[in-house]
Amino acid sequence: MTFDLFSQMSDNSRMSTERISNHQWQKLYAFLQGHPRAYAGQEEKCRRFIEAVRWILRTGAQWRELPDSYGKWNSVFKRFARWEENGVWADMFKHFAQDPDMAAVIPDSTVVRAHLYAAGGSKEGAVSKNSG
Repeated sequence: MTFDLFSQMSDNSRMSTERISNHQWQKLYAFLQGHPRAYAGQEEKCRRFIEAVRWILRTGAQWRELPDSYGKWNSVFKRFARWEENGVWADMFKHFAQDPDMAAVIPDSTVVRAHLYAAGGSKEGAVSKNSG
């Protein structure tokens, strides 16, 4: 399954470079607490996770480049992937799609960059030795 949820969003609703407002966070956290497949846990840690995902999406950086202030990159990535697998991101988009206050909060998956190997690319390199 790919993380392709928000391709319908217009350019003027791109994700803000600022932190999620407290008002937006309360809406988002309430949704996550009620979601059967999303572990919201401690509020501050959950907010830090969401902010980490937003940072990755906003910058286009590799997961390994996630600043330490957001937590361990691999833990953040695993939780991100688990939420994708469980449909949490898709459900979040559906839930907030008609809420203009949340347009800048919902991550746009079209900018999530997977490593070449994650997309089925060859570990040997992009060019075959037999091609010419």
